[in-house]
Amino acid sequence: MPGHVVVCGFSGFALRLLEQLLDSGEQVVLLVPALDAGVAAAQSRWGVRVVTAQFGVTSALAECETARAQAVVCVSDDERWNLEIALLAEQLAPSARIVTQLSNATVGTAMADGSGRHVVLDVATLATPSVVEACLGQTVHDIDVAGTTFVVATFPVSADASLRARFGDLAPVAVIGAGGEVSACPGRDHIVRSGERAVMIGTAEDFARQRLALPQPARPARDVARRPLPHRLLHSAETFARDANPNLFRMAAVLATLLCISTIVLWLGYRKPGMSALDALYFSSETIATVGYGDFNFATQPPWLRLWSILLMFAGVTTTAIVMAFLADVLISRRLSHGAARTRARRMSGHTIVVGLGAFGMSVTSALRQRGEQVVLVERAEHTRFSETAAGLDVPVIYGDAALPDTMSSAGLGRARAVAVVTSSDLTNIEVAIAVRTLLGPRWGTPTDDGVPVVLRIFDRDLAGAVVNRFGFQNVRPTVELAVPWFVGAALGLHVLGTFSVQGESFMVGRFEVGDGLDAVTMDELSARTRVIAIRRTNGSLEHSPRREASFAAGDLAYLVGPYAELLAVLRRGRTVGGA
Repeated sequence: MPGHVVVCGFSGFALRLLEQLLDSGEQVVLLVPALDAGVAAAQSRWGVRVVTAQFGVTSALAECETARAQAVVCVSDDERWNLEIALLAEQLAPSARIVTQLSNATVGTAMADGSGRHVVLDVATLATPSVVEACLGQTVHDIDVAGTTFVVATFPVSADASLRARFGDLAPVAVIGAGGEVSACPGRDHIVRSGERAVMIGTAEDFARQRLALPQPARPARDVARRPLPHRLLHSAETFARDANPNLFRMAAVLATLLCISTIVLWLGYRKPGMSALDALYFSSETIATVGYGDFNFATQPPWLRLWSILLMFAGVTTTAIVMAFLADVLISRRLSHGAARTRARRMSGHTIVVGLGAFGMSVTSALRQRGEQVVLVERAEHTRFSETAAGLDVPVIYGDAALPDTMSSAGLGRARAVAVVTSSDLTNIEVAIAVRTLLGPRWGTPTDDGVPVVLRIFDRDLAGAVVNRFGFQNVRPTVELAVPWFVGAALGLHVLGTFSVQGESFMVGRFEVGDGLDAVTMDELSARTRVIAIRRTNGSLEHSPRREASFAAGDLAYLVGPYAELLAVLRRGRTVGGA
């Protein structure tokens, strides 16, 4: 089966990818490590050919006819297996596109050859922008198209008019009805009604010519005012008292009692020449501290007082050692870092709380920090591979169960601007989101002046929809739905430039080379749900926002926006057999 796609790996993500490729009309071969009940069920459902690698990856790739495939997509949960298959597939199929899922940036950079033939993608990195935009209330998306920055922005419609009359030459991407329904890529003569919203694309200059100000984030981050020194000192003392072992204070009380008793005994019992109260306190302190300057001599004192001095020495050494041990426990152990993180979090305001210190959580945190946002991480397990990475980003980490009020209070939930729940467990994410909704009360919602958006990561699209319908969560992001278009596009020769969501529907901006099937085809002959925003002609010129009578020519680079299934349909129509 020449021109087929080899999908390597068997996971929830691989199944969704397989389904999308089949829906796009592609022939698919599934390569798995071993045959099991799940693989057999998938084979029965979709009728795909399954090859196992029980006798080696090289022989399995040969059995998959990799040399004749148009693409090899490596999406196993075991990234070492992905790397092995990608390296071998490069040798066996020199003309096939190789798409590899790798979260290791160092290895991924080394594997990507820059020619577009070998594409390395990371699910966490691909899904991160959508989560960050939801946290910040951002409705503007910047996308680089042939060296020109295009902006996708959403505008409310205040009066009935055509899109052309309201927005001029700006290209419409979608219209969101008053009830939330989405009309993808309508024509400029489409009539929009008051209360609807229009999603438009163009350059910043295009928007300026129409006198349209690009929407700003719903609520900028608030500056954190530095509190007065007495307040900071009091807060530090409270934090120390909360984090220290309770026995420290008991032993400190024993030490203080011993000092007081010794001062009274020496003041009243020391004779010739006698001690003042201050002298008694001074001598008791130096004895307990094991300093012993020799200021006072007990050779001529009564035996009972000499015995008391001996007792004071041993009691002082023992008590002091115990107190110092408890202090060391606070200052040297992990309590110090934990306490410091909680202290920093309590001082923050207008920050974003990210729940989950995994690959996805770190990707979201890094993106927020790059935008200058303050972040507090919450993680249940104290030992993760990303702990040092979080420290390098100067982000405080609160260790504890995010579903508990005390943990989220320590993370500063009452002063946060947004919460991103992005652990690897869907059940945990739902549990934490429900708990946060309860804690926020009336502040739960969208990023308005008082609202706090809670962005929820859910793996599967169907489950995400069920969660939205059942619990009313407004910011659910299915990672599969966000990442699969990139893998499908890369496998079929569509270079994805960016993705964004409109009312939960995924839109994509992509580039592909026009094949013979689209030669001389005009813009108005394409699918009504796609829009060509630019064409790079073979002579190097860039045609921006081509009109409906403009036509393609073989070899052009076309830049399109629309639902990714529609873009793939255009790609199939114009793809030359065996071409890119």
